[in-house]
Amino acid sequence: MDTSAVLAREYAALEDACLAYMPHADKALLRRAFDFAAAAHEGQNRRSGEPYAVHPSAVALIITEMNMDMESVIAALLHDVIEDTKYTYAYVKAQFGAAVADMVDGVTKISRIRYTYTEDRQMENLRKLFIAMARDLRVMIVKIADRLHNMRTIDYLPEQRRREIALETMEIYAPIAHRLGMQRFKWELEDRSLRCLDPVGTAEIEQELEERRLDHSFFMESVKEVLEKRLREAGVKYLSIEGRIKHIYSIYRKLMGQHKAMFEIYDLYAVRIIVADSPHHSECYNALGVVHDIYKAMPGRLKDYISTPKPNMYQSLHTTVMGKLGQPFEVQIRSESMHRTAEMGISAHWKYKEGSTDNSADEMFAWVRRLLESQQDTDAEDFIRSIKVEMFADEVFVFTPKSKVVNLPYGANPIDFAYAIHSAVGNRMTGAKVNGRMVTIDYVLQNGDIVEIITAGGSHGPSRDWLKLVKTSEARNKIKQWFKKEKREENVAAGKAEFERELKRSGISPSTILNEDITPPALRRMSFATPDELYAAIGYGGISALRAINRFRDELIRQNRQHITDKAALEKVHAAVRKPPKATSGVVVEDIGNCLIRFARCCAPVPGDDIVGYVTKGCGVSLHRADCKNIGNARAAADGKYVSARWAEQIERNYPTGLQIRARDRDGLVAELLEVFNAQKTKPSYITAKALPNGSAVVNVTVSVANSAELDRLRNKLTQVHGVAEVVRREAS
Repeated sequence: MDTSAVLAREYAALEDACLAYMPHADKALLRRAFDFAAAAHEGQNRRSGEPYAVHPSAVALIITEMNMDMESVIAALLHDVIEDTKYTYAYVKAQFGAAVADMVDGVTKISRIRYTYTEDRQMENLRKLFIAMARDLRVMIVKIADRLHNMRTIDYLPEQRRREIALETMEIYAPIAHRLGMQRFKWELEDRSLRCLDPVGTAEIEQELEERRLDHSFFMESVKEVLEKRLREAGVKYLSIEGRIKHIYSIYRKLMGQHKAMFEIYDLYAVRIIVADSPHHSECYNALGVVHDIYKAMPGRLKDYISTPKPNMYQSLHTTVMGKLGQPFEVQIRSESMHRTAEMGISAHWKYKEGSTDNSADEMFAWVRRLLESQQDTDAEDFIRSIKVEMFADEVFVFTPKSKVVNLPYGANPIDFAYAIHSAVGNRMTGAKVNGRMVTIDYVLQNGDIVEIITAGGSHGPSRDWLKLVKTSEARNKIKQWFKKEKREENVAAGKAEFERELKRSGISPSTILNEDITPPALRRMSFATPDELYAAIGYGGISALRAINRFRDELIRQNRQHITDKAALEKVHAAVRKPPKATSGVVVEDIGNCLIRFARCCAPVPGDDIVGYVTKGCGVSLHRADCKNIGNARAAADGKYVSARWAEQIERNYPTGLQIRARDRDGLVAELLEVFNAQKTKPSYITAKALPNGSAVVNVTVSVANSAELDRLRNKLTQVHGVAEVVRREAS
């Protein structure tokens, strides 16, 4: 490979992209940064065999798609220099300025964050990520561009590493891209992650879309032709009309999460009408009138995100209408400036652009500040819950009686609404009305609801049970603050009782950890001066009793490591405070505690099966049925890599497992089998049927069951279907 020719092409493309929207860009500076990055990474290659410098160049090119400033482009070119080469922060700062060096350093710190299943570690890692975002949002935009190019080239990595990166992308970076309004990048991150996490499910959707591609194309073109003609006749100043199919991950979520078939997805098709910017967005509403004049609108499917924008600044009109042949499809109508924001999000309103006075980006970015504030005075479990609500949940828009719009996460209730108005309103709340009617305080608010909070001056304040009902971290923190301030003695008593119950449950003697050697340093590590302060925090929910006990346990072990040299004596100390095995995914793995668990597809165990764990390299523990042929072979050759495992006493989920049904081939066989599944209230997530030359048929199916007894009942019912010879367990698909 001619490295110099490759890099010359990369630079030419990057320079052209920069000059397209920055005609007065400093080409000499860009050239110097590109050459510096190429020299710094000289001799390094990617797994694809390309020179490593191709990667930062590609990331910088993605940054230009967002029309970001030159500092961001240069930071993208240098984003791996501090981490992967000999050059330091000080050197980069001296050569390219403090702003670029700070961005490169911020991206480096984010890149070192690793996805983890441990809540304490995950909380700390996410806190670092949000701090980097709060200092300079461009750091996260460069990181998202970096992750996007890595996902585009992920096929060169080993399968397990692909899955780890895809999971991190799906759970962290795609939601952040959504909250930053970067929809185009969010969709691509999700689709590429899904291909790694569920290649079979992705392939099935892609195959079905490909089989219907010509029908889709014909439908879109016919709709586009009708709309263009009618919009011209109505004098609507439209700029373009685009047709699209819903992106794959969105289809996947509806098929799997809502148990829908493809024909039940109303917004599978979407037509986007881009109109000229106009005063009061009149062209958007004029276009909406034309659409509803041509096609019949489906009731309850009109969403006006122009008058009530989403928190990430997204604005558009959405309406679902019925096509002439009975095919429902969605129409999105937005102005040119709205479209730019919808595609690029916060980068379309970048506050660092010269001469800009737009503060909408600052308003949209307030959720990061809220998250950083919410991690104060809270434990890891609450913080992770807050992250999921603030970042991952959909939104609902409700109104005060004076028509002020309040944005809340999906699932929010009147308590969340009250505290969003003011802490005093929440603390004095005694009831709520929605659309003029009294509702319970756990009523789930819907888009467009008008909410009125009923208060009383003599209210006794919030109830502790409200902490279990609220969805927003804002409401939860304000309730905790009220209890912290108003109910100290009650909090101390309740917290001490909870602490002692947790000690008993953990099998730890109070005298082991509550003494003058252990208590003071353990309290200092948790930032408490006295035991009563700790008990009060447990009482009002600022820290969990289990987390506090773990801190005492860690302090005891730390001190004994310093003073005990005899290994046998130290082991006795560890045994006295050893954490009981924790159930993960409904399974307890002995002698390991909390660990990554995956269920082997080869035997697909369910509760009731005898199980055994196999310690895999870098992938946690793989759970097999004890009679699985594969685990039998592993026991013979693994030299102790198998561990004891058992099902937890209480299991609140179903587990997928596979069945293979062998039967005589006949008409209506699959239909009758599906009737059995419906009668047993067990919906297959995967089913295939194949006719064999000898007149028999094989049906492979994946179902989710609560336990082996339920599975046995299902197998018994299936064997009663006419022509079925046997039903055996198989690999889950």
